[in-house]
Amino acid sequence: MKKILIISLCVAGLAGLGLHSLHSWAATPDRTSGRPQIVTTTAQVADAVRAVTGDLAQVESLMGEGVDPHLYRPTRSDIMKLKAADIVFYNGLHLEGQMVELLEKLTKEKPVFAIAAMLPSNRLLDGPNGHDPHIWMNAQNWISASDGIALALSGLHPQHQETYMQNARDYSAKLEELDIYIRESFSRLPVKSRILVTAHDAFAYLGEAYGLQVTGIQGISTESEAGLKKIEELVDLLVENRIPAVFIESSVSDRNIRALIEGAAARGHQVKIGGTLYSDAMGATGTYEGTYIGMMDHNATTISRALGAATPPQGLQGKLSLASNQHE
Repeated sequence: MKKILIISLCVAGLAGLGLHSLHSWAATPDRTSGRPQIVTTTAQVADAVRAVTGDLAQVESLMGEGVDPHLYRPTRSDIMKLKAADIVFYNGLHLEGQMVELLEKLTKEKPVFAIAAMLPSNRLLDGPNGHDPHIWMNAQNWISASDGIALALSGLHPQHQETYMQNARDYSAKLEELDIYIRESFSRLPVKSRILVTAHDAFAYLGEAYGLQVTGIQGISTESEAGLKKIEELVDLLVENRIPAVFIESSVSDRNIRALIEGAAARGHQVKIGGTLYSDAMGATGTYEGTYIGMMDHNATTISRALGAATPPQGLQGKLSLASNQHE
């Protein structure tokens, strides 16, 4: 009776999250003879899924280091991987703008889950054309995501429910430590220095959660173009507030950021590149920065140090490479 109740709660929870593809899969055993094959769109989603599944599933991400999900078009190989997968997880909120139609079609064939649908609606920030998709920039959102992933997988594979839930709790404890570290890193900055200028608007969740004023040259999607007026406005912001550093992103061209630096220099204010941030993509596979925690640790450490805080250069766990947060 207890096991039946747990399964029922999982199904009810999934329905409440708007994960509508469960109806034909909840009582279906794994389609593979071994571990289920899970495919995700972004690497940060894959990292969370791996944390929850442990060795109970094979998890693969379509997008890797330096890949811009706003512009990403699936290859024929990607489509084959998605069709062969047992389960698919993606970010949602049109982050994967070129894949929306494909993902919608897949919901008729297999369980497909949007991470954004797992978050409380009051956690979603508004953008110019709907909600901002960069939900992972608040560590509390990733805690909710890991809980949602565990719930989704428990509904599909109730025999592993206890393991999924325990793994999610263990991962959430690490994310709580990360959340505290980010908050403490930025709290070391003078209030007037808590201004983050980046290549595009990927950091609004970071700013809202941790007390930074955030602005990007391009909009929420890198498909938008930066106009001369926007660059001039940001040069004014840099000069008037004596902002010491701006930041490039690993998945976005640095051309506009360098135009800002040149514009500020022409006004007599020297601005440096504070470092490269991981916005839409994580670091290289197999590195600490290639994990979600490492990515966020790197960003918080790089930003706070470049803007004037005495944050330890090797970050939360002492794992950051010295080169990863050096700035010009």
